[in-house]
Amino acid sequence: MIELADAAATEALGAALAARLRPGDVVALSGALGAGKTTLARGILRGLGHAGEVASPTFAIVIPYEAPDTRLPAWHVDLYRIERAGEADELGLDEARDGGVLLIEWPERLPALWPEALRLTLAAGAGGGRALTAQVPPAWEGRWPP
Repeated sequence: MIELADAAATEALGAALAARLRPGDVVALSGALGAGKTTLARGILRGLGHAGEVASPTFAIVIPYEAPDTRLPAWHVDLYRIERAGEADELGLDEARDGGVLLIEWPERLPALWPEALRLTLAAGAGGGRALTAQVPPAWEGRWPP
């Protein structure tokens, strides 16, 4: 478990993780509403080079980020509003993953998650901070923790 004192620490961890991302990576971000999933995704996107706003994709479902804005193409995906498994299939996540990275909030709404996905879970921590736990598949050994 990693203790994150505040939003700045959460973003800093995301930026450090971004330096280790490779094409085809999937980062699954779980946790309750307000747990810090979008904050962590913002740090990752900033670490990939994005200097603009990073909005939550709750209503858009997918917000793509492309080079030269980022060193790797990235899709920030929020599946909170997905109600049926078939809806997730229609998003084209497999295709987006080719050559890029996926940052997926609410991954539990997918019928199946890629086994090589890095699974990060955020929860309320001590003193208003966050506690992050990770399920690290073999594809991430040597890259996690950042």
